Amino acid sequence: MGAAPRRAPGDLLVHLRRARDHVDRHYAEPLDLETIAGVAGISKYHFQRLFTATYGLSPAAHLSRRRVERAQDLLRATNLTVTEVCHAVGFASLGSFSSRFRELVGETPSEFQRRWAVSGAPRIPGRFVFMRGPAERRDRATEEKPPPDPNS
Repeated sequence: MGAAPRRAPGDLLVHLRRARDHVDRHYAEPLDLETIAGVAGISKYHFQRLFTATYGLSPAAHLSRRRVERAQDLLRATNLTVTEVCHAVGFASLGSFSSRFRELVGETPSEFQRRWAVSGAPRIPGRFVFMRGPAERRDRATEEKPPPDPNS
């Protein structure tokens, strides 16, 4: 009988959540283990073990799952090609994107897109998806309100 999986101590959970939230917000950017662990303020090896034990997925698996979830949204709602979606969600290779997508969803991105295209729902033109720059994509809820204008 094996030992119970190790879970992060309560004082480290906040750091793990911060790193997971960072991945969820910045999934389209290049992220590696060292960067994500740096957000948590924990060594990358210790972070890897604690993250996996706490969330049941490695940081890399969580990141690719988040990217595939976002890809599903884009494939359902936009007229972007599979290649454009692949790069928009942060995958560098169409092959690795297609393999991971099929592994998680059970069908290829093209099959998924075709299946959803049958529903006839209006599709968002791709140019609208790419209109906002990276700085504008930040979660506005976390930004501070500007101070009131003293001249008003």
